[in-house]
Parts: sequence; C-alpha cells; structure tokens
Amino acid sequence: MNGYVIGIDQGTTSTRAIVFDHSGVEKGRSQREHRQYYPRPGWTEHDAVEILANTRKVIEGALQSAGVGVGEVVAVGIANQTETTVLWDTATGDPIAPAITWQDTRGDAVLRTLAIDGELARRVEDECFVEVNGYFSATKIRWMLDNVPAARELLAQHRLAFGSMESWLTWNLTGGARGGVHVTDASNASRTLLMHLTKQTWSDSALEFFGIPAEIMPTIMPTSGQIAVIHESETLGGVPLTALMGDQQAATFGQTAFEAGEAKCTYGTGNFLIYNTGKTPQRSRNGLITTVIYHRDGEDAVYGLEGSIAVTGSLIQWLRDGLGVIGSAAESESLALSVPDSGGVCIVPAFSGLYAPYWRGDVRGTVIGLTHHSTAAHLVRASLESCAFQTYDLIGAANADTSIPLDALRVDGGMTRNEILMQFQADLLGVPVSRSATIEMAALGVSYAAGLAVGFWRDLVEVRALWTEGGRFEPSMSETNRSRELARWNRALAATFAGADPDPV
Repeated sequence: MNGYVIGIDQGTTSTRAIVFDHSGVEKGRSQREHRQYYPRPGWTEHDAVEILANTRKVIEGALQSAGVGVGEVVAVGIANQTETTVLWDTATGDPIAPAITWQDTRGDAVLRTLAIDGELARRVEDECFVEVNGYFSATKIRWMLDNVPAARELLAQHRLAFGSMESWLTWNLTGGARGGVHVTDASNASRTLLMHLTKQTWSDSALEFFGIPAEIMPTIMPTSGQIAVIHESETLGGVPLTALMGDQQAATFGQTAFEAGEAKCTYGTGNFLIYNTGKTPQRSRNGLITTVIYHRDGEDAVYGLEGSIAVTGSLIQWLRDGLGVIGSAAESESLALSVPDSGGVCIVPAFSGLYAPYWRGDVRGTVIGLTHHSTAAHLVRASLESCAFQTYDLIGAANADTSIPLDALRVDGGMTRNEILMQFQADLLGVPVSRSATIEMAALGVSYAAGLAVGFWRDLVEVRALWTEGGRFEPSMSETNRSRELARWNRALAATFAGADPDPV
C-alpha cells in the first residue's frame, strides 16, 4: 500500500518523529533532546513549550529525512512519557508552571498533606486498580493547584486545562487556543490514578479524593481511532491524528505482544516491563501497576501489568554528565568489557526513590563494595548490572502475579544495543532475551495503531507478521554464579533500605 505513517515518540529526554512505510521499515527520522530541570532534590521538571517546539521541528525534519511530502502521510500517532503533568491556560496556551515529570517525588509529600478518608481511598483503589501513590499524575495536579498561584485564578475563569504530554501536544497541534482538541487516551488516562479502569471514564471518587475539578480533565478517547485532524497551519496540516498511547504501551504494541501471557521490556531512561493479561484487568499483589495497554475503537480494551524503574539509562547519563566518568553513553560498553566483572561494586540508583516492585520513596542511591581496587570501569559495569538486577525483580513480580513464567523476554530501547547488558540480563533471568530488529519500538507501535485506524494495515495479524528479531541472547551463567550475583544485589538493596530517610527531601 502506498503512503506513510508518522510516529511521534515524546520521551523523557528527547522527542523524535519517525516515518514508516507499509512494511514497518523506517524511512526517515529526526530527534531533539530537551533540557532536564532539577530545581530541588527529588524534583524533576520539563519545559512544555520547549517540547512542543521540538515536536514541530522533528516532524518537519523527519519528513525531510524521508523525502516524503505531507500529502503522502496517511496518519500520525503520538506516544508519550506517561504521568508527566502539564497545566495550561486555554485562553493563551501558556503553561502555568513547568511540567512535573513522572520521576518527580513531590507527590509523596502531597499525600501526606491530604486528609485521608479510608473508605474513599479504598473505593479509588478498587475503581482505578492501583494503590493510592504519589507516582501518578493526580498528586502532581494537586500540587500545582495548591502551589501555583495562577491555578486557582484560571480555574475560577474556567481557563485551566490538564494533560499529560500527548494531551498537551494534541491540543496545540489541532489549533491550541483557537479551537484545539482537549483529549487523552485510555492508556494515558489509566496512569493518572483518576480513571475508572473498566468504565474508562473519570472516576468521581478519585476526583473527590484528590480535590481535582472534572472541568480541567481531557476527554478520554480510544488509543486507536478517529481522534482529531492536525490543524492546517501545522507541518502536517490536514493529516488525521489516529493514535495516542503511553510510550510503554506503544512499545508493547510495536513488539506485537497482543495476547495474554506476552511481555516486553523497554530499556531507556528508565526500564518498563508490560505483561499482557488480556481483556480482564488484574490487580497486582506484588508491586506492579494495572494499566490499559490499548483500546481500539469499537473493541474491548486490553490490559496489562506494568513495572516501572526510574533510573537505568539515566544512570549512564549521570556517569557522563554528573561524574564525567565517560565521554558518551556508547563508551559504557567498551569500558565495562575492559574488566572481567564489577569487582564487587554494586549500585542501587535510587536517585528519587525506588519504583516497582519496591515503591520506596524514602530511600536514596547506594553504592557498596568500593575498595582501592575499584576503577571507573568497575563503576560503569556495576551501573549496567543494576539495570539488569532491577529488571529481574520486575519480572519476578510479574511471574508471581500471573503464575505463568515467561519463557523469553522481548526487549527494545536504546540500551539494548549494549550487548554486555543484554547477556547479563539473560544470565540473571535464565531465559532467552530477544531483541527486536527495530530499537525505537514506541514510535513503531503508535504508528501501527495509527495506521490500523485508517486501514493502512488490515488487522493485528498483518501487523504481527512484520515483527523481526534483531538479536538473541541465551543464558550461559552457572546457577552458582547466578545465585552469588543475586545475593550481592539483595545485600545492596538491604543496605539501601536500612539507610531510608523517614522525611526525604
């Protein structure tokens, strides 16, 4: 079939647009990083205006890179970092404050200030299928309402809107203050702690619990369907926007993990596991989050369990930018290979606490095992290993929840290029790790969802046939060595928990 689909992947550290053809082959791309702001310990923010500007630039750049005209684009989809929260003035289009990112910890403090109604909290958890937690967008909205002076003034004038990044971008790309469409999709809405998971409407109980007015909330749409049309003044003027998805749900779709029992893990700024549980949502008993993976218009939603790790790829970025240990992320592999092991060094990168499956906002990063023998190479190797250790714990939680152990793990994301990491991951898990041929799976997945909505691809069967393996790592570590490595990790976790601060900044 002639034509192309564009997938926009608005991530934690950068925004990219990729042009795909009918075979799912990348034809062109453009990517731009945006600045990370850390105004206080535990606080992380983005400039939503900068991200919008970058999005417009990468769309134009991707079209130029592919040599494709706007008239050849049949659909566009947006995947985005979930939970990151923007509030803006609908009359001017200006954000009222920096966007609070998914990594930010101030939501924990918000929960401590709420007058907790136990019965209402239980109702929220029953409807949203997750425990009340500071990780989600709800606490970030609450913080802005309480701490940004413009919020109450704009609310009184009915000029305040909330959205995560896909909502912010959609509103602007479809007209902004001149009639922009204020929507989100079910996968993103399920990450706010404000959506009734099975009804896929905003939960009155949750809005009441957090004191959030319903009028600022976007309309919840399917992840794949006729959502909006890009405004004529934009680079993609007149092209239908037919898919919105959280980035990890989009990556799961790109990995074609459409059936219950299939799973993927994305290795990026953080690591994100999604395990498909089918058309019935399942509450986790082991620290995972119940999420909508996708909801195609006219069909039942498909649910999954997700585990999020805050710091994996960003740990390598910290070694580069914070410590100057490496000059580029690509150097991490060669430096790690220069030593036979981590020399006993083990890192727990709890820069803003630990997410799934531990959920400990009161802990901070720990390094154990340092000696005079320790070098930069040992520190880099330990950093890579920490990514695999945390992922091992996620998969253990998913196995416990589902009682269906994985027989292989599909992986994607920039860090999967690091073969020493992928081999160590397979060794820890004791199952093969299958790396997809396409690294940028979120952009591909949301492109599939967008193309399906306009008939560019017929059905999921046709999409599944496009998946190809780009590398496979078989476990080779002895059980004795595996047990020794895991014991070392568990000692590091114990040391981290022992150093917890009851009132962290």
